[in-house]
Amino acid sequence: MLSSDLSLKKVKIPLLSDSISAGFPSPADDHTEENIDLNEYLISNPCSTFFLRVKGDSMINSGIKDNDLIIVDKSLTAKPGNIIIAMIDGEFTIKRLCIKNNELCLKAENYNYPDFSFKNHIDIQIWGVVIYSIHSYL
Repeated sequence: MLSSDLSLKKVKIPLLSDSISAGFPSPADDHTEENIDLNEYLISNPCSTFFLRVKGDSMINSGIKDNDLIIVDKSLTAKPGNIIIAMIDGEFTIKRLCIKNNELCLKAENYNYPDFSFKNHIDIQIWGVVIYSIHSYL
């Protein structure tokens, strides 16, 4: 799952010089501003960053869907409001870190799933903060 080989070949992908309108259509330009490497664009801390594939729908209301690829940074300090990867009693999960009744808890972004209180579990470890989610529209 994790690779210690950071000598991966860089792939530069064209970045168009114009942004895309999410409102009314505008004419598109056919020229490229630059080439970008998505690793450089998405990953600030390569030695502490890893990718995971999401299984399940507990985070759908935050835009994270089943089979999404998430990027997690272990070097970031988790704060309330962050979506995190945690190990709860030996099992990994993705949840939002929050404060409820003056106590930390892990909240699903789907009302069909319960919150996890830190006091109700023997072992909760925070493994990292989710910094990006990538999913297909196909």
